[in-house]
Amino acid sequence: MKIGIISNLYPPYQRGGAEHVVVRTVESLMDKGQDIFVITGKPISQRGTLEKDTDATERIYRFSPRNLYFTLYDYKNIWLVRLLWHIIDTIISFETTEIEKVLFREKPNAVITHNLKGIGLRTSRLIQYMGIPHIHVMHDLQLIYPSGLLIHGKEHESAIFKPAYAVYRFFTRRAFGKPDCVIFPSKFLLEKYQEFKFLKGVKSIVIPNPAPTFNVEIRTERMPGSLRLLFVGQLERHKGIRLLIKAFKKLKFDAFLNIAGEGTERAYVEREAKANKPITDLGFVSMEQLIDCLKSADALIVPSLCYENSPTVIYEALSAGVPVIASDIGGVGELMDDGKNGFLFEPGNADDLVKKIVLMNEQKEEFGKRAQEIKATIDPYSLESYTAKLLELIGEIKEG
Repeated sequence: MKIGIISNLYPPYQRGGAEHVVVRTVESLMDKGQDIFVITGKPISQRGTLEKDTDATERIYRFSPRNLYFTLYDYKNIWLVRLLWHIIDTIISFETTEIEKVLFREKPNAVITHNLKGIGLRTSRLIQYMGIPHIHVMHDLQLIYPSGLLIHGKEHESAIFKPAYAVYRFFTRRAFGKPDCVIFPSKFLLEKYQEFKFLKGVKSIVIPNPAPTFNVEIRTERMPGSLRLLFVGQLERHKGIRLLIKAFKKLKFDAFLNIAGEGTERAYVEREAKANKPITDLGFVSMEQLIDCLKSADALIVPSLCYENSPTVIYEALSAGVPVIASDIGGVGELMDDGKNGFLFEPGNADDLVKKIVLMNEQKEEFGKRAQEIKATIDPYSLESYTAKLLELIGEIKEG
């Protein structure tokens, strides 16, 4: 069966967990013998006609969106530029012409879309207009909020921006249309879209993200010495990086903190790492480097201040038998068994985070002995099971 995968970002251009899910899905479907092609964007600096990436094993079609900037660089632009960018992407969507060319050429049996902001939200409508079976995987709140973010403590829309958000949602609903099925990785995300009356009459189901299949030797004993903590993610305020460092500096015992990632808080992290020897700034890490980081970590910290969907880094840590200390926000709690595969703490509360780190330090050996049990909590989310469900859904849609 020929399946098209459409995502605004695809390696080497990637921001976070959504791209990991896309890559794992592509690789697994190809392993199952499916004929897969990918449509994605590339930086405006490489602007030109639609190009086929001949260096990849999968067929990848890349094009430069005709917009003000490439979606990966939104943080570099002021709010007015971002506003115009959203108008072009949601209402005008020049990019659908390029995507239509590929779909007409490839004639897929089905299309699976992921994040579309940045390559034309109206792509969803195009697929439906062409009569191609369509599954969309929702990764964030971008159809509800332009930034895709809902921050702890700022849940209620101000009276000033409420009308603007209402207009934004009117246009995103129209542009997105009605796919045959929408997959939500968390119950939280599904309920949030239902709260705003999205996707009426559309089949909407919860299927958690697929866990990675990398081979990591599960350690049944922790490494001797001080507690080793790990943060992996975007270096942004909403990801709680400042909260984490604030809590870490309050610890009354020796510990180490490795920080991996890129973002606008890069300079802040570099300063803190220089001023505090126990803090190490690793910068961006590849998947192979992430595995090495997990091998030496006693716990992963996920201190998000934003309402997360279903963070892939939690799947990755648990797959390695590494416990997680995470803020109890959004869909995070759906992956956690508090006290069994880690601890949850109150979002934004540095003192509560300190308490949970202290608990982890006290129970380090016990968690080490339970590494296989920790890994087992993620077993239901295997990549094999995930792609099997995708193929089953496509079959159901085609049968009508």
